[in-house]
Amino acid sequence: MAKRATKRGAERTPLSGEYDVLICGASFAGLAVARELAGSGARVLMIDRYEVGERQTSACGIPTVWMHAMGLEDAIQQTFASLLVHTPHGSVRWSLPWSFSTFDYRTTCELLREQSPDVPFETAKVDGRSGDVVHTDRGDLRAGLIVDGLGWRRLLADGDSVQPPEARLSRGLEVHPFGGGPEMELWIDRSYVPAGYGWSFPADEEVRVGVGSFDPRFHVKEPTVRLAEDEERDPVRFQGNWIPHQIRPATGDGIFFVGDSAGHCVPTTAEGIRTAMYFGVACGRELRAVVEGRRTKAEALRSYHEFSATHAWKFDWLLRVQWLVPRVPPRLLHLGLRVLARRRVSRWAFEHYLAIAPPEFVAAPPASSAPADPAEALAA
Repeated sequence: MAKRATKRGAERTPLSGEYDVLICGASFAGLAVARELAGSGARVLMIDRYEVGERQTSACGIPTVWMHAMGLEDAIQQTFASLLVHTPHGSVRWSLPWSFSTFDYRTTCELLREQSPDVPFETAKVDGRSGDVVHTDRGDLRAGLIVDGLGWRRLLADGDSVQPPEARLSRGLEVHPFGGGPEMELWIDRSYVPAGYGWSFPADEEVRVGVGSFDPRFHVKEPTVRLAEDEERDPVRFQGNWIPHQIRPATGDGIFFVGDSAGHCVPTTAEGIRTAMYFGVACGRELRAVVEGRRTKAEALRSYHEFSATHAWKFDWLLRVQWLVPRVPPRLLHLGLRVLARRRVSRWAFEHYLAIAPPEFVAAPPASSAPADPAEALAA
């Protein structure tokens, strides 16, 4: 269990100052934003209640091409060319047109952090916001551009956030027994979870076994333990989290939202790491255009909002699939999974799935806007 790393005692010095960009949250989304601001010359600060790489909350799997696109290949632990899916009526193997990899969370965060060495980091717990001032347990910070990458609570949004179980969230829990294995596996089996799935992702010397429920009212500890024991794995080293399954506006009241705070987590599969980095890169590019005087803040807010909104239909379609899966009779669902296993069908489906957040976006930044007056750049 990770301990909060906010400085204590004599080390807990007051934190204050004014910045061009304040990045709240130092997981994948926040680190991707910082990556795009490296070398910009802007006054940037990144804060999080935990040290960078301290608190893993997912199974840490991603299309391998994304690890290479982001320069994170040294964190890869195990790579898979297929996915084995189990149902009460049998098992189906899906061959993937691209490989999928598990990776080490801490190493990945550290590698991302190394890509923005001129962006300082501080541990501090964010308590809220008043206009362009963010309140933390170490003091107030002011910034012309503020990024909320703090997670599903959307802490810096204007107004009260919706809490579970009413919020559009899934519930996930996994264990990390020591061991290994050759297969990346899924269980779509209502004996474990009425609406959702189980998984087993090997990662070198451990296996990440878990259960996710699309219904936040369904508790997943018992089925997670049962799945692990059914697979002859020890149910040890628990970790879990709420997972947003509906995309939300990427801006609001002058704030940029990235990752889980914007609902940038793919419904049905609950894949959120790739999309967190994808939208984090997009947000970081908009912020860089502002600090370099190529856009105003208002233009960047509008551009980033529209960029995120153009992806909403993809998320909405997968949300419909998420709603449909637990309502299809199990035998019919198994037949549908077998159809998806056909090579031409699986290639078409998984190539479209990868295109939700394509890795080419990292290597091909969007064209810059015409230069703007630097004096106007931080205007509201």
